Amino acid sequence: MKRRDFLASFAALSLAVSDAWAAKTKTTTKPSSTKPATAKPKSGQAKAGTAKPGRKPTGKPSRKITYAPPPVTQVTHTAEDPITEKPPAGTSAAKLPPVKAPEPPSEWRTYEITTTVNLKTSGGLNRLWLPLPLNQDTLFQRTLGHTWEGNPSSSSMRRLPDGDLEVFHCEWRNGSEGKLQLKTVVTTADRHFDVTKRTVAPEREDILRRNLQASRLIPNDGLAFQLGERILGRIKDPVAQAKAVYDWVVDNSIYDPSLLGCGIGDVRNQLINGQYGGRSADINGLFVSVCRAIGIPARCVYGMRVAPSRLFRHLGLSSDDATRSQHVRAEFYVPGYGWIPVDPSDVRRAIALEGLSDRDSKLLSLKKILFGVWEMNWIAFNVGTDVTLPGQNTAMPFLLLPQLESPNGRFDGTQPTAIQYVISAKRIEL
Repeated sequence: MKRRDFLASFAALSLAVSDAWAAKTKTTTKPSSTKPATAKPKSGQAKAGTAKPGRKPTGKPSRKITYAPPPVTQVTHTAEDPITEKPPAGTSAAKLPPVKAPEPPSEWRTYEITTTVNLKTSGGLNRLWLPLPLNQDTLFQRTLGHTWEGNPSSSSMRRLPDGDLEVFHCEWRNGSEGKLQLKTVVTTADRHFDVTKRTVAPEREDILRRNLQASRLIPNDGLAFQLGERILGRIKDPVAQAKAVYDWVVDNSIYDPSLLGCGIGDVRNQLINGQYGGRSADINGLFVSVCRAIGIPARCVYGMRVAPSRLFRHLGLSSDDATRSQHVRAEFYVPGYGWIPVDPSDVRRAIALEGLSDRDSKLLSLKKILFGVWEMNWIAFNVGTDVTLPGQNTAMPFLLLPQLESPNGRFDGTQPTAIQYVISAKRIEL
């Protein structure tokens, strides 16, 4: 914060405290009794209400008002007592910068994502689910529309009850070869976290509490809490706490490109074995787990790369083929600042695929950038965990790949012989 902004904020705070103190003193001081006005006494007469010689005054002395500040207590944050309830004194959540309305980005890039599916059905009922991009507009992404064509017996767009994700659902009932082409137009703008700006509206309480809870594969207690306590030490500022967790995850995890998809996101198993890493769902899931354990709301954001990267070649597409470009990112919440974007997984990906050492200056710069910045050559689909699809009874950890239910069983996009599909992404001009 600049010096002049700090002085202005301090002056405004001092004025507010002075007004509050004056109002408190006015209401707590005992009012004096009022008497009817009397004529001014003539010369030689005693004034009304004055004591005669040899007598004590009849008026009571005024009472002195004292103010005792509330005791300062140390704040410890857990999932049951998060920073959203009691931000530590003197931290970025307690001494917030001046309120400024979010400024919409000036540069937007628009992409058309086309998903083509071919199913060799063998009779019976075949049901397909495809994840759709975020259904709510944000300052970094807006979905402009969907179109589809093909030969399904029925098709519809469905939003799960909690609103965390939206899916395209279709069915084939006649046993014929299934065909579908779904097109979605999305526009994006790079996302930056600015410590000098404060958001106007806080997040909904139910959303914050949901992102402090554990899921089936992302715990928020036990080993996750113990790890968080070791990482934090005496750090009290919530932004600094999240940065410490981010740095630890980057320094202690390994990216494994041999795993399918985005990994399985099994953080519980990582904590039990003491071996941290995998792919983006695993590494960024670890960050989310530790943040939740220490009382900071956090969540994974499931999405897909749609364009080349300006940072490193392996952090973006090299062609229009986005069939295997699924990628998970993460964000955490601090009062006054809102959701802050991070991506420790892509730092480890750059080390593994770009051939960089841990001390490379380019890598150190990338590590700083990806705490607070999302390069939006990527689109977000949803933030749902433990997802139960419409018409299903069992939950999956998250939804990012096509899902098929046929008479032969359940399949996902990691099994190309069961679901033949291609996803292409290209930039367009509107």
